[in-house]
Amino acid sequence: MIGMTTSRVLALMLTAAATALTLTGNPSSAATAAPPGLDWRPCGVAGQECADLPVPLSHDDPDGPQITLAVSRLASDRPEARRGTLLVVPGGPGGSGIRRLSQQGPALQRELGGSYDLVSFDPRGVGASSRTSCRLPEADRHLVTLRSWPAPDGGIAQNVERSRRTADSCAEHGGPLLRSLSTATEVQDIERLRQALGEQKLSAYGVSYGTYVGAVYAQKYPARTDRWVLDSNDDPNPRRVARGWLAYMARGAEDRFPDFAAWAADPARGDLRLAEHPGDVRELFLSLAASLDRQPRETTTPGVPLTGNRLRQAMQTTLYSDASFPQLALLIRQVTDPAATPVLPPDVAGPLSDEDAAVTMAVVCNDVRWPHSVPAYQSSITANRARYPLTAGMPANITPCSFWKDAPAAKPVRITGDGPSNVLMIQLRRDPATPYAGALELRAALGGRARMVTVERGGHGAYLNAGNACGDRLVTRFLVTGERPARDVVCG
Repeated sequence: MIGMTTSRVLALMLTAAATALTLTGNPSSAATAAPPGLDWRPCGVAGQECADLPVPLSHDDPDGPQITLAVSRLASDRPEARRGTLLVVPGGPGGSGIRRLSQQGPALQRELGGSYDLVSFDPRGVGASSRTSCRLPEADRHLVTLRSWPAPDGGIAQNVERSRRTADSCAEHGGPLLRSLSTATEVQDIERLRQALGEQKLSAYGVSYGTYVGAVYAQKYPARTDRWVLDSNDDPNPRRVARGWLAYMARGAEDRFPDFAAWAADPARGDLRLAEHPGDVRELFLSLAASLDRQPRETTTPGVPLTGNRLRQAMQTTLYSDASFPQLALLIRQVTDPAATPVLPPDVAGPLSDEDAAVTMAVVCNDVRWPHSVPAYQSSITANRARYPLTAGMPANITPCSFWKDAPAAKPVRITGDGPSNVLMIQLRRDPATPYAGALELRAALGGRARMVTVERGGHGAYLNAGNACGDRLVTRFLVTGERPARDVVCG
């Protein structure tokens, strides 16, 4: 998701400690030399060991300035069963792999029975790796402003102004590290990590945006891939890349909202029941968002009112997980009560850090050129709002990428079926962030290289996350034994 991005939402994922960007000269080593091995140390994060990996600021200049990637490992607790390294590729862009490994690593370790050392990393610009910033004002760093929600009447003048000043500020203050942030660079960083780990091949488990990173790595380095799992999959269309992922969110919300509506119409919800019928829940939500467009409500967060777009953003991130449904239902209940003061969910109550906001934008803007025509965006939004009212045109709107100063360093990689048949995709049918329609595009691109497991439920993140024994069993079997379904499978 634009991913912003792999646990609930990017704003909740990016809490790892940051370090300042430091650029140093490379020691006098040959340009083609492999990176040194990793010096592991205890780091007190869920039993993990940590290490620092130096990588070139530019892989075109391997002897030039270096930056640091933070790497973590949960070593196999059964050395006799260990068969290699499983790289956990974080989502986002902007997701912390160290944080994901601390959250999911113990469950993976138990499920896989010590078959792997589990390794992850904070991509450049993220968490404890080298950081940069755009020096954006706080008001421009809320999710509801980083994502370009149109004005109540569908106008985008404010979005255009904000996008232009954001791009200008990133160009002025981001520096060479910001300009280096891209999927292509992350893939090269992963190859350096593989070398430092001393592995001839890697297995991988990529989630959300991590599926695109994983697919690009498998395309570029097919001989270095072992067992490859892609969970919650992005459309790899090289003409659109993240612009396409953003557009898919409109359909994703429509696919997924009925799950929330059915939940909120269930008599078992008690005080959180919102209506007698699921269709009435949808109409209530749309009505409340429109009323908040006209008259925002003060909240318990000083200076942050609940607008229609902030309610829509809260809805969009809530749809990632059934566990968040009560939070959205409570917020809607508070809006319907004139005497209540709404309490904003954390992901929409405050801004992202300047560093986190910078990386979430820079990767998607550096990957591919975005259209520049403001009238074309306005026209697209009008049609998008009519077709997908839940997201009110946001997925079709203009972003800072339309005013980005630097052209992409390279064309996006086209994913094909060339390479070993060692990919297993798993996908929830009703995913709000990486919808099923986009996953089918990646499945088609990979052709005979892949098999796909479809899980008949909603949410974001399938493996060991959706409570589906069938899907979990098929992925675990593949990672542990190498056995993969002979054809695509649907798990009810």
